[in-house]
Amino acid sequence: MVHHSSVKVDPETQHACSCPILPLKSHIRGPAPSAEAGSTDIIDEAINFFRANVLFRKFEVKGSADKLLVYLTLYINMALKRIEACKTEADGVKAIINLGLEKFPIPGEPGFPLGGLFTAPQTKEEGDLLRNYFKQVREETSGRLMEKVYRRNGTPNKWWLAFAKRKFMNIMMPL
Repeated sequence: MVHHSSVKVDPETQHACSCPILPLKSHIRGPAPSAEAGSTDIIDEAINFFRANVLFRKFEVKGSADKLLVYLTLYINMALKRIEACKTEADGVKAIINLGLEKFPIPGEPGFPLGGLFTAPQTKEEGDLLRNYFKQVREETSGRLMEKVYRRNGTPNKWWLAFAKRKFMNIMMPL
């Protein structure tokens, strides 16, 4: 059974391109509001549900938080593909940092894999807000993912890297 997000989106939550700007437990600067320290945010859910959700070819979006969950699942898959080729943790960290620095498409731009899920930005400000939010979410996800993919002794965790070969919803984000 596919796992959906349990994050509740308030009617007052800001949206950009039909994506909710959800609170994050993050030290990275960006447009996301701060979440409570002991709470579970969308990044925690994406990482925790990744290995189960990536096995499915279909995912019924039941709420706006599920849209971000789908995006993060695809991003985690892309990050694992990058890490998979790295021999050491230092190489993996370098690959993830480089991934975070790369320019990525947002809805309405060529190469965005989830065009039907998100709407194109109506204004430049909306597009900038979404790009900055996605950047913050991607950087925070990368940091938390590294803790799972590499053990404390620096060796890769094969139970995570094995999922780099899977395609979620038969979609692969461009490397």
